[in-house]
Amino acid sequence: MFHPKNISPEKLKGRGTTINPVNRFEPLAYERDEYCDAVEDPAVTTEFFKDTSKSIISTNDSPDIGFAASLNPYRGCEHGCIYCYARPTHEYFALSSGVDFESKIFVKEDAPQLLLKELAKPKWKPQVLVMSGVTDCYQPIERKLQITRRCLEVLGEFRNPVGIITKNHLVTRDIDILKPMTQYQGVVVNVSITSLDAKLARVMEPRASTPENRLQAIRELTQAGIPVNVMLAPIIPGLNEHEIPALLKKCVAAGAQSAAYVVVRLPYAVKDLFAQWLGQHYPDRKEKVLNRIRALRGGKLNDPRFGERMGGQGIFAEQIDALFQAGCKKIGFKPRWPHLSTEAFRNPYQKQLTFF
Repeated sequence: MFHPKNISPEKLKGRGTTINPVNRFEPLAYERDEYCDAVEDPAVTTEFFKDTSKSIISTNDSPDIGFAASLNPYRGCEHGCIYCYARPTHEYFALSSGVDFESKIFVKEDAPQLLLKELAKPKWKPQVLVMSGVTDCYQPIERKLQITRRCLEVLGEFRNPVGIITKNHLVTRDIDILKPMTQYQGVVVNVSITSLDAKLARVMEPRASTPENRLQAIRELTQAGIPVNVMLAPIIPGLNEHEIPALLKKCVAAGAQSAAYVVVRLPYAVKDLFAQWLGQHYPDRKEKVLNRIRALRGGKLNDPRFGERMGGQGIFAEQIDALFQAGCKKIGFKPRWPHLSTEAFRNPYQKQLTFF
């Protein structure tokens, strides 16, 4: 695997990171030596590859995730969020968690057809499906490909409930599909928002919607009667946790009916990417932020244990939770968690299947 030094920033406009760390599964890595510095790096453009997966629904039994089944139309994510815990999934394709993750996107073109086939099976047990549990289903290419939209049409046809997780205003494009789902408690949209600071958001989540546009998405969805939960995720101690009260106030004013938070997770190569990013953009805060994360994670930058990985432990974890609870109390916010129901599920193809 080729392991370059930092790629020049001008070649990486709009990217979350400037490096491609070594893939942990690769036995060999090629280091660029000093004589290669004279060779100009080509501009990094996004490439799209067809994903030929034969199934589309993934399941998990994690005790700290609120869903068991999910659907991800894309692998990799052009949003380029530096903290993304999904980055290491690209290493299964002999790629890097760094620039590769946000510039080499695998597209599941057959996702709507695979979803229909799965839901039409007599053995399908109606349950909440989450889009997306890994990478954002409304990343930029979705505007053109509309794979997520077509999957939602299938879910609407079967009246199978869906929970959407996104940080892109593009979700409002599909209000015409989502609104009818509210009649049978069939949808909730989780809007992820990390900061109100436009500068921080731009370098931390370079190709995601701006904070203001995410707030606008909450307004538009709420006005259409679609329940919205806000995910303050991730909370990064020493960087954005002080924004929790202001984030809650803005999101509730925009119409969010519930809220939750998740503390930053830095598995595998993500911890090195994040540390490098801090040194590049916030060198004065780097050690403070990393030390506070270590304090949350038992002295390490990541703690993968169930029950700990989402919130952490210790005084800083307690302070973050206290700040969240105080923020809710100050604005009189009593979260009304949206309830999703499977009672309206129907299989419009059941008679046809029986006939054949």
